[in-house]
Amino acid sequence: MRKRVAAVLVAARYLLVGAVTGLVSLFLLPVMLVLLAVVRHTALRWLYEWAHRERVRVAEFTGAPIPEPAPPERLWDARSDLAWLLVHGLTGSVTGLLGVALPLSALNAVVVPLYWWVVPEDEPVTSPYPVTSWTGAAFMPLVALGYALLSLWVTPGLARLQSRWSRALLSPPPGARLAMRVAELTQSRAAALEAHGAELRRIERDLHDGTQNKLVAVAMHLGIVERALRRDPASALPLVLKAQDATSDALAGLRGVVRSIYPPVLSERGLDGAVAGLIANCGVPCSLSVDDLPRAPAAVESAAYFVVAEALTNVAKHSGATRCEVRLSGPAELVLEVWDDGHGGADEEDGTGLVGIRRRVTAFDGTMALDSPAGGPTTLRVTLPRGS
Repeated sequence: MRKRVAAVLVAARYLLVGAVTGLVSLFLLPVMLVLLAVVRHTALRWLYEWAHRERVRVAEFTGAPIPEPAPPERLWDARSDLAWLLVHGLTGSVTGLLGVALPLSALNAVVVPLYWWVVPEDEPVTSPYPVTSWTGAAFMPLVALGYALLSLWVTPGLARLQSRWSRALLSPPPGARLAMRVAELTQSRAAALEAHGAELRRIERDLHDGTQNKLVAVAMHLGIVERALRRDPASALPLVLKAQDATSDALAGLRGVVRSIYPPVLSERGLDGAVAGLIANCGVPCSLSVDDLPRAPAAVESAAYFVVAEALTNVAKHSGATRCEVRLSGPAELVLEVWDDGHGGADEEDGTGLVGIRRRVTAFDGTMALDSPAGGPTTLRVTLPRGS
């Protein structure tokens, strides 16, 4: 029930904003037609920016972004935005006000018994019938319950309906969507190659600077042991122990490199268990919430694991946070969020690992959104397609 009530509140807020933008669109429609005939280029830019606001609003409500077309150069390129302006102007305010009226009527019916008696007798409260006595007021909670039950179904339904037709009208035409998709795939392929090259360089660096040096140390110790055995076998035992320690150290370094490629904990405990291990070692008090998270392909889980690892490292080093939350969800797409109550102001240009996260996410044709206003809090949201 709490989720239903929360859905009604979210839908009512969406519809209330839609009612306002619908009225504005209705006013803009004749103005835009005049401007298109006088200053076409400026009018097309204004129309594009107004439609862009609606694309962002629909994406925030539904959780699925609308592909952003290129700014229109001709009137024909803006036909989808014009169609949305017409439909939204004629229907947005009506739909929005109807969806908001139901929960407001429920709230009003609840409080009618508190104020009906101060209303003049010749102008009684009407919700939905005139309340002129305490007997009539006593039935208002039942009326409120009816309005509330109706709003549980109608308000979210109207919000979904408005978002669907906005998405249908504001999405680019099929040809443009295909061209945009080709551009996105080209970009993700370039990001994948760049991420692959960066990963190979990292592995080579770890092997060269870490494991290789340790193996050289083992070889040196064994050479010293050989010379000691030839001169004084009794003195060789401490050197053998040192060589053994150096070998164990080299093996530990090699295991660390292997874990950085694909952590074995992912196959043993799944993504949620692996992330729980990261949280346990985080320097900031952190909690984990998991909602409907089936197993994903190994490459996707590995990418998500390293995204969370890098994000938690950023939180511990740069955020100044006292609390952090990691959320994993999504049967269709793998969605992960990392939230912290730090001072905010995170920027990809600051070299805090966000560029690497975006590169890793883009390589899987995923999306990354960062919300980090000055003063905090910071929310990193990453969506990764599960693939087949």
